[in-house]
Amino acid sequence: MDSQVLVALSLSMVGGLSTSLGALFVILAKAPNLKMLGLLQGFAAGLMLSISFFDLAHNAINSIGFLKGNLWFFGGVIFFAIIANFIPEPSLAPTADSKSKKKYGDEGGKDVMKKHRRQVLFSGIITAVGISLHNFPEGMAVFLGSLKGLRVGLNLALAIALHNIPEGVAVALPVYFATQSKWQAFKLATVSGLAEPLGVIIVAYLFPSSLDPEILEGLLGAVGGVMAFLTLHEMLPLAFDYAGQKQAVKAFVFFGDQLTGGCGLVDANSFVGLN
Repeated sequence: MDSQVLVALSLSMVGGLSTSLGALFVILAKAPNLKMLGLLQGFAAGLMLSISFFDLAHNAINSIGFLKGNLWFFGGVIFFAIIANFIPEPSLAPTADSKSKKKYGDEGGKDVMKKHRRQVLFSGIITAVGISLHNFPEGMAVFLGSLKGLRVGLNLALAIALHNIPEGVAVALPVYFATQSKWQAFKLATVSGLAEPLGVIIVAYLFPSSLDPEILEGLLGAVGGVMAFLTLHEMLPLAFDYAGQKQAVKAFVFFGDQLTGGCGLVDANSFVGLN
């Protein structure tokens, strides 16, 4: 197997198996620290958006021209927007909540929770399928980034890994609630993450090693569009929900600023009221 494929496969395994880390949050702590998950999303968003604009899109525009570079970039945005439209939004909360206990009392609440276990388990399985579909193009992105260079592939893998931890929680929490089985929760979360290295393997054999440089730059520009959409559509809203807007933006700005050597996406001082 080609060394570039092995590197991309290793990097995608790090990202994919981060869903297992999210599952560990559930089966060991039972009450995930949502603020910490939100801060991780903020960090990942800063890293991802910096890579998208200052690396992938920027290089594509410089290499193949402004028009072609933007067409590839927004083609990636549209491609992932269509995929995201068919993927159910993950939720960290089981469907049977404390309202049932208040309405029916403790015993009645337990009965209601039992009745809802099958529904909750189904929601966990659907979430796992959706995240698998979601991780597949991320694996492709890591592979194409690795073709550009180890630094690009490594940064993409790191951002995706941070993003995948809450996704592992979203799969494991309803499964654990419904089955009371730590192994089932961990297994399903792990399997959903393995779609990422699968994406690497498939795309590695779809594209020849002697890929035309212009097409490669265009594909990397499209990856930038995919990553930008993923950041703005999923990462930042989740970060706001879990950590609060102020803390999430601080994490976002800090990581973006560090990656770009102090010239990040935005100046942290421009956010009024964040101090």
